Amino acid sequence: MFNFLKPKPKTARPTFAPLGIDIHCHLLPSVDDGSKSNEESIACLRIMHEAGFNKVICTPHYQYPRFPNEESDIQQRFADMKLDLASQGVSSVIPELAGVAGEYRVDTGFTDRMATNKFLLVGGHYLLAEFSLHQQVMGLDEILFELQMKNYEVILAHPERYPYYSSSSSKLQHFKDMSIYFQINILSLQGFYGEGPRRKAYEMIEKGWVEFLGTDMHNTLYAQALIDASHDHKIIKLLDTHKFLNSQVFSANAGEATKI
Repeated sequence: MFNFLKPKPKTARPTFAPLGIDIHCHLLPSVDDGSKSNEESIACLRIMHEAGFNKVICTPHYQYPRFPNEESDIQQRFADMKLDLASQGVSSVIPELAGVAGEYRVDTGFTDRMATNKFLLVGGHYLLAEFSLHQQVMGLDEILFELQMKNYEVILAHPERYPYYSSSSSKLQHFKDMSIYFQINILSLQGFYGEGPRRKAYEMIEKGWVEFLGTDMHNTLYAQALIDASHDHKIIKLLDTHKFLNSQVFSANAGEATKI
């Protein structure tokens, strides 16, 4: 069904091998707006493996009321997915399914989770948070401060995609001053979301604001874009000249690594 997703000939080193671990994808089927089946997930994972990723952390949306996922159900679905993929004998051609966490929208449901500490963390250490793509969230400083007081290390997903923040935003600078980590989408660097996010992504990287890259993989359309990104000379050069923290995400002291 997905035969059109054929990788181009391999280079000496797959483009995203320096990252190793993808910390942000939506390949747990039928829980959000990502993959709809294990078949589609396998098609995407094959491409990710060819592009250089050796491990993947699934991060389904937790977004009230659109995706009212519960951690226990997500963990069971992830375990079932791993068993199904193992039974299909594809482990040698896909990255290891190294863990399941979440991409948590800062909304009314998020504040309820804060009260009970119901979060699945990336690598066991990081809380991957996202904001609305349409309007700013009020009270962010207080929310982020409270999370830090609870000893969560916060990664802000795709800050380049929020139209209300420019790359010179004093608010983004304030988040960096608060030691919030930034994760840029690889497909933003490729232009998948348009020229605005692409430009902002590179500007944030040049400012030294970005610690992580992620695919934000949803489906085979994204997989095709990842193939294109893997042959983008500017992205290849970026990975040769900048060090990101993806490969250290399972390390207990990953957050203490030197920032870019």
